[in-house]
Amino acid sequence: MSKQSDIDQIRVDILTQNICPELAEQATNLVIGDGNVNAEIVFVGEAPGKSEDEQGLPFVGAAGKFLNEMLETSNMQRQDVYITNIVKYRPPNNRDPFPEEKEVFWPFLLRQLEIIQPKIVATLGRHSMEYFLPNAKISEIHGQPKRINLGSQTVVIVPLFHPAAALYNGSMRETLMNDFAKIPNILKRANEYDAVLKIMTE
Repeated sequence: MSKQSDIDQIRVDILTQNICPELAEQATNLVIGDGNVNAEIVFVGEAPGKSEDEQGLPFVGAAGKFLNEMLETSNMQRQDVYITNIVKYRPPNNRDPFPEEKEVFWPFLLRQLEIIQPKIVATLGRHSMEYFLPNAKISEIHGQPKRINLGSQTVVIVPLFHPAAALYNGSMRETLMNDFAKIPNILKRANEYDAVLKIMTE
């Protein structure tokens, strides 16, 4: 099976298992993710918003436009990365996802990452960060790469502020853009680390 068909199966499983029926009932679309299933970088937000729910794609509203802008300034294209959220349905009135909603969707996100096998997972906002880095404070560790074991793979987590939080806050916008600009170099170092590891285990 191809990676894309494996991702498509996750959509089927969420629908078949009737995950978060109260969210599903008021949502227009199940928003699985978008982008390159062979990406080295996966961006993980918290949950879809209004535009995302309408279009069935993650990060297509104002925050998504800012994300696209930051990708371009870091010499990356949206089609080169993969973008998703922990929670796959829009919470009503754009409220924060509840802990139990994140918990029930977490295994499906892990399956996505297992299929894609990225080198870097960049978390967008506190809600997605805290699942990968429990007890961490985003104000203290934003932009700092952390290598963790995730299931059968090792990934580098790069915690970032959520683009939506930076839209109306000039200083946070600058911080986020500076953190974002570090990602290509973090990826280069992650690939070098993996290459050395491969040599050592051969």
